[in-house]
Amino acid sequence: MNFDTLSKNKKLAFSILFDAIGMITFIDIIWAPISGYLMTKMYKGRMGKIGGIISFVEEIMPGFDIIPTFTIMWFYNYVYLAKKNPQPQIVEID
Repeated sequence: MNFDTLSKNKKLAFSILFDAIGMITFIDIIWAPISGYLMTKMYKGRMGKIGGIISFVEEIMPGFDIIPTFTIMWFYNYVYLAKKNPQPQIVEID
């Protein structure tokens, strides 16, 4: 699946789904590397690599399943950074 072409709303839906899967405690040993990989595919560059490491560590450690890592990353990427670096809007007048 190519996450680059997804809209931000679809990425949010996938983030919530992946966080829900991560809350299933008995699959942590299998889900931890998968979640790290998915994080690097959803968010490219340095942010994706750091997010992948954090996601892997969060999933592999017992008791930390309740942290919604994918959703936090989505908010950081699309809400926090969007406010920090607003895009200029061009208004055309006919």
